[in-house]
Amino acid sequence: MSSDDRKAVVVGISGCSSSGKTTLARLLRDIFPNTFILHEDDFYKNDKDIPISVDGLADWDCAEAISLPDMEQALVHIRTHGVLPPDLFSKEDQNSVGNCPVPDETIEAQKAKVKAWLQPGQPGSKLVSANNDGNTLRICFFDGFLLYSEATRASMEQIDVRLFLRVSHAKATQRREARDGYVTLEGFWKDPPGYVDKIVWPNYVEAHKWLFENGDVEGNPDKATLEAEGILTQLDKGIDVDMATTLEWAVDKLIRELEAKYL
Repeated sequence: MSSDDRKAVVVGISGCSSSGKTTLARLLRDIFPNTFILHEDDFYKNDKDIPISVDGLADWDCAEAISLPDMEQALVHIRTHGVLPPDLFSKEDQNSVGNCPVPDETIEAQKAKVKAWLQPGQPGSKLVSANNDGNTLRICFFDGFLLYSEATRASMEQIDVRLFLRVSHAKATQRREARDGYVTLEGFWKDPPGYVDKIVWPNYVEAHKWLFENGDVEGNPDKATLEAEGILTQLDKGIDVDMATTLEWAVDKLIRELEAKYL
């Protein structure tokens, strides 16, 4: 698909469960115009089809729990038509991400930055200017725990800008255990005791160790691999970066990527 035919740019936001993906996606949606969100969690299979681990626990954090063909088709539809598939119902939007951890002044500063970038004569003005068919280029923020892995490679190839949030085992555990639970296709899921250590974290490590030096997901990212795959992360800020700093980084990176690739 040529850039002239494109109706939407897909911006992936991935990382371990409880790394801040959905919070960041919602913030960016409110800062950039002509945007909407797609959640990987909306492609979970029916509750009865979720794989069972060796511990006898439902494994919601593996590729086999996701309908990968449906996810790939949705991404193709979004890039081609600039909207969510008409038959997609988001259960993820029913899950709360809690209070916003970013101060209002930081959010307003980022809104002002993007607004200035969109003004006539500035590079971003093309983002809100009609193209040949009278439509503007939209942005889809796609958040998910498993966007950058070999198991999801086909969908990954449909992601135009790839952001990756890092988090420590301790922080991921603290945040996940503070949640009430999750709306599913057929009911409600609440993590049983020890679920992070038994399911969430081991799966995260296995799927993402290829992005880190010596496979250490709490250590240094492998810069060569990230560059080759076009994956962007905060290399100079360490792990567990606060959301205010992450938001500022994401806005700057997205502006640069859009200018370089589409404007």
